[in-house]
Amino acid sequence: MTQPTVPPEPGLSVTHRRYVPYSHAHYAGSLVDGAYSLGLFGDVATEMCIRTDGDEGLFASYDDVQFRAPVRAGDVLEVTAELVRVGTRSRVIDFTVVVVGRGRPDLSTSAAEMLAEPVVATTARGTVVVPGPPR
Repeated sequence: MTQPTVPPEPGLSVTHRRYVPYSHAHYAGSLVDGAYSLGLFGDVATEMCIRTDGDEGLFASYDDVQFRAPVRAGDVLEVTAELVRVGTRSRVIDFTVVVVGRGRPDLSTSAAEMLAEPVVATTARGTVVVPGPPR
């Protein structure tokens, strides 16, 4: 196991930005399914585990998932993981997907804008586990 880059302490956060391609739209209005956000949570959780424990870790569970606003193809998302509790092998993480940019098909097929007021789309709390120290 490699050495972690930072100690696992509550308050540590990891943020990714991602453009949602139109190939991920599954529903009318270019809506993207909720599983897309959960996949992004896995990505930021993986980076969190690598930074804190030198290992990709494994997702164990979600305690709460809330889909609060739609995610659409053409959105620019900011996905954040914040470490809230550290156990011997477990890490409890709060996750947020915020829409910070959105396509504007009402203006033209390729128009888009960054939002003055970002929109919280998905929140969750999850637990990941990492290997214990070598014996």
